[in-house]
Amino acid sequence: QITEDFLATYHANYGFHADETDTSSASGTAPESKQPVSSKTAGTQPSANETGRKQTDPKQKSEKRKLEPGWFHVEEDRNTNVYVTGLPPDITKDEFVQVMSKCGIIMRDPQTEEHKIKLYKDKEGNLKGDGLCCYLKRESVQLALRLLDEAEIRGYKLHVEVAKFQLKGEYDASKKKKKCKDYKKKLSQQQKQLDWRPEKKDGATRMRHERIVIIRNMFHPKDFEEDPLVLNEIREDLRTECEKFGQVKKVLIFD
Repeated sequence: QITEDFLATYHANYGFHADETDTSSASGTAPESKQPVSSKTAGTQPSANETGRKQTDPKQKSEKRKLEPGWFHVEEDRNTNVYVTGLPPDITKDEFVQVMSKCGIIMRDPQTEEHKIKLYKDKEGNLKGDGLCCYLKRESVQLALRLLDEAEIRGYKLHVEVAKFQLKGEYDASKKKKKCKDYKKKLSQQQKQLDWRPEKKDGATRMRHERIVIIRNMFHPKDFEEDPLVLNEIREDLRTECEKFGQVKKVLIFD
């Protein structure tokens, strides 16, 4: 027997078709008439443009939570800075760089190309005996803790630890260092520090014509008519004598 419960279950599972109206009428049940969607109802649905406007509403942007300005936190696995105490009071930057370079490559500033080290001073401008060193690799930090901690320099015992940065006072955006715009320059600077090849000196490379020597009147062409193999002997003798003054890449004999 077809009842209202049966039709409701059937419509929920298989949907509603127009052919089913006759069946419902024959069974004595009135079909549910679909109400036309009014223009007011259709107008209440937001369009894509209105949705985009709502998303870009400046009021909604202002309501979003903004992070308060503050100093960034250096993650422990990326911290390559070490803090050194117990330094001699008359230590220089060059001496400090020489000591810290024993454990690895010290990072350079991409703009000034100077080593990223710091010797702290008091209010009067005198060295306090502590300093900061920024390495290029994290492994250098562990090596510095192992080798330089409790080491002595000119009778002064050093203490090395991983640097910890703390905020003193309120945040001042003017004191924050500006980011280097040229990231490729910074990356090439680090690759240059990791390169073990010696730096090319100015004027070391010469033009091709400056590396070629012409020697004349070494032999007579008639010598090859009698013995063609003499050419090889002359070439080897010439190479042997020229190698006394430097590396020889090629020997050419024009007969």
